[in-house]
Amino acid sequence: MKKLLILFMAAGAMTASAQQKAAPFQKGDRVVFVGNSITDGGHYHSYIWLYYMTHFPEKRITCVNAGIGGDVAKQIYERFDDDVLSKKPTVLTLTWGMNDSGYFEWYRADGKDTMHARIANSYKYYGKIEEKLKQRSDIKKIFIGGSPYDYTAKFNDKNRFPNKTEALTEIVAFQEQAAKKNGWAFVDFYHPMMNINQTGQQKDSTFSLTPTDRIHPDNDGHMVMAYLFLKAQGLDNKPVAVININATTKQVKTATNCQINSVATTADGVSFNYLAQSLPYPLDTIPRGWGQLHKQADADKVVPFSKEFNQEILQVSGLKAGKYKLLMDGENVGTYDASEFSNGINLAENTRTPEYQQAIQIREMNEERWDIERRTRMYAWMNYDFLKEKGLLYADNNAAMDSVNAFAAGNIFVAGNRDNYTRSRYKSMRDVWQQEQDVLINKIYEINKPQLHKVAIVAAR
Repeated sequence: MKKLLILFMAAGAMTASAQQKAAPFQKGDRVVFVGNSITDGGHYHSYIWLYYMTHFPEKRITCVNAGIGGDVAKQIYERFDDDVLSKKPTVLTLTWGMNDSGYFEWYRADGKDTMHARIANSYKYYGKIEEKLKQRSDIKKIFIGGSPYDYTAKFNDKNRFPNKTEALTEIVAFQEQAAKKNGWAFVDFYHPMMNINQTGQQKDSTFSLTPTDRIHPDNDGHMVMAYLFLKAQGLDNKPVAVININATTKQVKTATNCQINSVATTADGVSFNYLAQSLPYPLDTIPRGWGQLHKQADADKVVPFSKEFNQEILQVSGLKAGKYKLLMDGENVGTYDASEFSNGINLAENTRTPEYQQAIQIREMNEERWDIERRTRMYAWMNYDFLKEKGLLYADNNAAMDSVNAFAAGNIFVAGNRDNYTRSRYKSMRDVWQQEQDVLINKIYEINKPQLHKVAIVAAR
């Protein structure tokens, strides 16, 4: 493996152009996320889209899941035209390697030789994907060095595959060099997430961003991935809003990403009208998805997402000492000391504000959309990972259903997808699922526009 990587890197060094940064998505972009089960069943792309939905309400984009569980580079290549390019991406992200780097093969006596050949085959099929991408100058490419395999966590002894980390590290290096060679963007999840795992395990040996099977990130892991992606796009330190008002002079010192007017003072405090250009990011506090243990919000414990991406600062000086109620549209959303107002309050951490309540609705609609889209990916899995080899790709007929039923008893993956396939094999049902997603997306972009709010800070009695 090392010889293959060294040869590839040497060849790439002679032809490499400057590696591009991952540019922010633009209005109208269709972003297709291509990968394996970590993309297929994961949340990172949905969390990324939620940031764009809330922070850039006027910049409508579309994000599409094109992951399939279990895929290696060869399988991604074989479905690339029908299941990826058919989605008409203007931006395409590509990640692969977790399955390419093997599992139980590492226990075999010839494991290293077997995996050497297997990874070389993945490089070959990546080359075929690369040739397709080279022909599509209309598509912006972003390669992602995927999340790591966690061999070191001590929560159990399951799925501990020797040498898998070494192999996956080489694959990620290969991907980074491939992106650099072509002048395409590269976003690294792999090394930062590995560092987070190692740092956490110094305090708690059971800590892991992949706490169930060492392979699939939990919700907090996917939020870490979203954080790394957004940061690579240069979107950190762009506040929801920053407000700085002097209650004594009625002077608006700062109004970043918002409009402040009608400032009025009374003996009890100050009031003003507030119209932001963004909404706070509503971090989820419920574990989502089958078998998930952690919440999206848990990511804030290991990366500074709220500090760098979710600041809605209200700073008011000139208030007399004492406690004050924060009223928004007439509702009391919190009580703070004058010193807290003077130092600045992060409204994005207050779930009672009307703008946060607005953002929660967007999050819940996006979660519903994610859940519906998952059904379409389960249908894709059944076709490409099971029916294709039987000559029944997209047959959707009784023969395909008979084959699924016949193999379900002995194949847990087919069994797990059978119920979904009984419905999804009908085009009318898939059309309805797409229509449901469209309704949700349209509604999100209807209600995600920030509203004018009347803010009053009055002395607490």
